Amino acid sequence: MSETALPKRQEVDPKLTWDLTPIFADEFAYTEAIKQVRALTKDFVHLYQGKLTEPAIIVDALGDYGSIIELDSKIGHWAFMPYSTDTTDPKLRDRQIKATALDGEIGGQLSFFQAELTQLPEEVLDAVVAKAPDYAGFFRQIKIAKKGALAPAAEKVLAELSPVFQAPSNIRDQTIFGDMDFGTFTAHGKTYPLSFVMYEENYQKHPDTEVRRAAYAKFNQTLRRYQNTMAAGYLAQVTREKITATMRGYDSVIDYLLADQEVSRAMFDRQIDVIMHDLAPIMRKYITHVKELWGLDHIGYTDLQIDIDPAYSPTITLDQAKQDIEKATAIMGHDYQAQMMQAFTDHWIDFPANQGKDSGAYTAGPYGVHPYVEMTWSNSLPAVYTLIHELGHTAQMVRSEKAHNILDADFNDYLVESPSTFNELLLTHYLDQTAKDPQMKRFALSRLLNDTYFHNFVTHLLEAAFQRKVYQRIDAGDSFDAAALNAIKRQVLTDFWGLAVELEEGAELTWMRQSHYYMGLYSYSYSAGLTVATQAFQAIEQQGQPAVDRWLRYLSLGDSLNPVAAARVAGVDVTTDAALKQTIAFLGRTVDEIISLSHEING
Repeated sequence: MSETALPKRQEVDPKLTWDLTPIFADEFAYTEAIKQVRALTKDFVHLYQGKLTEPAIIVDALGDYGSIIELDSKIGHWAFMPYSTDTTDPKLRDRQIKATALDGEIGGQLSFFQAELTQLPEEVLDAVVAKAPDYAGFFRQIKIAKKGALAPAAEKVLAELSPVFQAPSNIRDQTIFGDMDFGTFTAHGKTYPLSFVMYEENYQKHPDTEVRRAAYAKFNQTLRRYQNTMAAGYLAQVTREKITATMRGYDSVIDYLLADQEVSRAMFDRQIDVIMHDLAPIMRKYITHVKELWGLDHIGYTDLQIDIDPAYSPTITLDQAKQDIEKATAIMGHDYQAQMMQAFTDHWIDFPANQGKDSGAYTAGPYGVHPYVEMTWSNSLPAVYTLIHELGHTAQMVRSEKAHNILDADFNDYLVESPSTFNELLLTHYLDQTAKDPQMKRFALSRLLNDTYFHNFVTHLLEAAFQRKVYQRIDAGDSFDAAALNAIKRQVLTDFWGLAVELEEGAELTWMRQSHYYMGLYSYSYSAGLTVATQAFQAIEQQGQPAVDRWLRYLSLGDSLNPVAAARVAGVDVTTDAALKQTIAFLGRTVDEIISLSHEING
């Protein structure tokens, strides 16, 4: 990203933005859809409330229910997606607020459907599945929900309150993108502009140490001024989750949040504990090697994102990225490759960097349309990794939607990051295979660590370790403020990095930067998904087409199977720590190879 002030949204090249007209042709179609979803919801309530007693009636209701959910999803995406590209636009913010309120309204009226289903005997639910096997995943979730089901009236109230429950996340976004003014900072006697997105996408990886560290200091200076506000918002988030867990009969908020993911506490804890224990020394070894190559007096927290060989980091245009992605995905077959390219030609992707655009990247999947990707393009290899990561999500969405109705099409949260991280492995494999010298080979392997595994096995894993401590605190009946959150985050970082990394002032504020904390237990799933992806990719390297076919079947599963059974379709057993330990061992070998290549390059 250029070190200049970001343009306003209306100033960016429209050719680089996504085309949302497949969702609705225009604003008129959007407002008509709102009228339609309200009418359909009213009819649905009249037809089915209190009448869900026979399998045949329930089967009819499922189709009508899915149609409403699909239309409501399109309305929500039409409002949210433009807003995420420009959170400074009051009209877009107003539309997003109204759409969120509508979702709560519709959800409240429809809440009786699942609430009444949870009150039915399991033999009735099984009879419905026998008549409509395409809804097996949905009814598996209904059976899970039976444990914590409340009376239909209570479920209605909770559904209607959903817009209020999103308030902490909205406050977090407005604080960061609406209120925080990061100003400028000085390095080498030169003044640089600073914003949240510019730091995340550019400065934390900057090859100039003085620029990088000066940006870090100013960035955290600004964050610190808002720490109490954001801590209060986060406390509201976890308090709501704890109250809901208690209402539904769960002693622990962690168990409640894991329930619909069909993930045991043991699986969750194992993912965190094994990585914290086994991967930490490997990453310390790697980052110490980076320090030596750079000739730094120390590796600080602000230095963790730097490239092993900044002078070798190529500038990659969007056209070149497209070509690289096309070649990297060829191993998966023509259909898979063609879908990757369709995202470019049909404008599924929003690329520009502009004022008010949310940081990071995401993939949205309005059912019945096609997936969309939001990211910030920066002419760098990390940006290529972000892009191919998100396109991995589109691969799963397209295939699952083709195979399943809207109620069964979404991947389980435990596995949701496997298609995306798998795509990152495809890119690294391509870069490694096309490397013409030791320096290029080292560069490719370092990208594997920095862009794939560091992001998913370190950054997000440490988020999960932080979350676990926060939820344990809430389960114990305690509260927290900014100081407590800072202490927890610093301890987690210290536990992982030990003496290898100097945690400068401001490292503890990292919790303020993450949106994942407002999404329940999601952060840990990145490492879980990458564990599955790694084992599946290694199988493709060893077995070829049979393993490719398994992965493509896996991508089409949606939520038809629980995560353990779904992973088995990909050829991976997640019931023990074996796959995780094998993945970590692979990373250990990768670090050793990088160090060996450095010795070869430097003599």
